[in-house]
Amino acid sequence: MIYFVKFIYQTFFLPPGVFIILMIVAAIFLMKKKSKLWILMLAFACLLYSLSIPLVGNSLIRGLENKYSPPASIDGDVIVMLGGGSTLDTPNVAGKGHLTGYSANRLLTCAQLYNKLKVPIIISGGKVDGITGADSEVGKEILLQLGVPNDKIIAEGNSLNTTQNARYTKELIDKSRYNRIIVVTSAFHMKRSVKQFEKVGVKVIPYPTDYQTNLSPRVELYQFIPAAEAMEKVSLSVKEYIGILISKWY
Repeated sequence: MIYFVKFIYQTFFLPPGVFIILMIVAAIFLMKKKSKLWILMLAFACLLYSLSIPLVGNSLIRGLENKYSPPASIDGDVIVMLGGGSTLDTPNVAGKGHLTGYSANRLLTCAQLYNKLKVPIIISGGKVDGITGADSEVGKEILLQLGVPNDKIIAEGNSLNTTQNARYTKELIDKSRYNRIIVVTSAFHMKRSVKQFEKVGVKVIPYPTDYQTNLSPRVELYQFIPAAEAMEKVSLSVKEYIGILISKWY
């Protein structure tokens, strides 16, 4: 019953489902008017449906997330967290600014690894534009509140993308002579990140986190119901695949 209710409100009242229904209705109207545009409208509806169901979104992002697994036994002399976004002026226990879901999950894993290894944490991520926060600053304040000592946190606030994450982090790594670098980022983002660090001559220990779907595929009814979250996974996946493709040059 719950799946039926979910199907009704997601399909008929929420985007993208409501848009798919409207396109199908428009296609039927055009067909009755004997306009050949109904074929194009129906094709767009089918395409939108395909890109908005969890079955497709999960499959695409799973292909990225399965590239690396957290090592069973971890040993390193520094933890590097790659930023994934933050807000600027939202109220927090430690002041202002919050990490987005991607960044927050990465930071949580870093805190867990710190409790295990007691090694420094480099937070790499600057202020991308005027309405976002700097992951390095927000993340540092949160880690301090979680009990990580100030001298164990290094904020790298110049990076604006993954390419710069690797480049600027390498400077800190070389300066402090770290040899076993644990990189923490979202599982879907790890392959591109490893490639960028390899490009600047840094061998890393990948520690993926922030998984967006199960590692093992499961086909259930809800995976055929259009959802905005599924389209977000498709968008993330396409962005990563493009980034991997061009990482050789940028």
